[in-house]
Amino acid sequence: MRFRLRGLKCLTADHPPLRCSSRRLLVFNRSIATSCRAVVLPRFGGPEVLELRHDVSLPELKPNEVLVRACAVSVNPLDTRMRSGYGRSLFQQHLPIILGRDVSGEVAAVGGSVHSLRVGQEVFGALHPTAVRGTYSDYAILPEDELTSKPASVSHAEASAIPFAALTAWRALKSTARITEGQRVLVLGGGGAVGCSAIQLSVAAGCHVSTTCGAESIDRLLAAGAEQAIDYTAEDVEVSLKGKFDAVLDTIGVHETERLGINILKRGGHYMTLQGEAASLADKYGIVFGLPTATAILLKKQMQYRFSHGIEYWWTYMRADPEGLEKIRRLCEAGKLRIPVEKTFSITQVREAHEAKDKRRIPGKVVLEVD
Repeated sequence: MRFRLRGLKCLTADHPPLRCSSRRLLVFNRSIATSCRAVVLPRFGGPEVLELRHDVSLPELKPNEVLVRACAVSVNPLDTRMRSGYGRSLFQQHLPIILGRDVSGEVAAVGGSVHSLRVGQEVFGALHPTAVRGTYSDYAILPEDELTSKPASVSHAEASAIPFAALTAWRALKSTARITEGQRVLVLGGGGAVGCSAIQLSVAAGCHVSTTCGAESIDRLLAAGAEQAIDYTAEDVEVSLKGKFDAVLDTIGVHETERLGINILKRGGHYMTLQGEAASLADKYGIVFGLPTATAILLKKQMQYRFSHGIEYWWTYMRADPEGLEKIRRLCEAGKLRIPVEKTFSITQVREAHEAKDKRRIPGKVVLEVD
């Protein structure tokens, strides 16, 4: 049985209240009035600034929001960069904030206008990059359109590694480049989560995929469907790549990879980089001056490359995409999309997890399990 209190659908006697790991009871009265554990960023810095607090309050759900009892959350490059100060022009005024974008868990409560998800349902999803209250918490809050059913074929830890990276790749390849069957796609830096997702999404679309990576990733990316995996540390990438491509996704975004990507495209092709300059310029000059400067730089490059090479140039970012997330779920369910998890930590070991990523002791995906 369900009941509504001020537009909230939540757990009843038929669905016993969930408990936070801090052993504080999750209570639903006139609103969500509870607290539980969360990893808080009170100031920018190294892993040592992260604080695991046991009394972080949960805000009242909006009509379109879902409260998720987290089982696992993944550590993304964006998390470690934000912790170090990336995006400070946006996040400084909101400190302390909660890091984290991905989550896999169980629905604990839903807002009054939520219809596609139900209490007790296993879900996974990802917050957009500018969200202030992240997922490093016993309970995460996401809009309904940023969640979908968790694939039954994967664990919570495996599921949490997928949505943010896969949606980033989806936006570039499917929403921007609109790749189609038979096209050639080049992924520069295929060894990371976004690159690995891009390879599998392209293969699922019927494309022919080449990628660059380190030697340790070659076998894994060939198994993921890439027709060619080039060790950029041992081979001349420009010599090894044959012919022109319809789309290039550059996950590295340095001058050398941009030059390579631009020059290897067919006319009418799309070059997309994850290393756009909007956030860094906003951090340097402030939002008022930084964002217009970034827009001017992007427009200049777009016009330049359109005129000189006949190609489209884009900075690409993750955005919420309910249709994309649902298709990603189906690919996961069919075994066509996986992001290997190299190591899991307890959420109480979040500092150790961030330190391991900072020092590159763990090159693959890291996940925090929530007790």
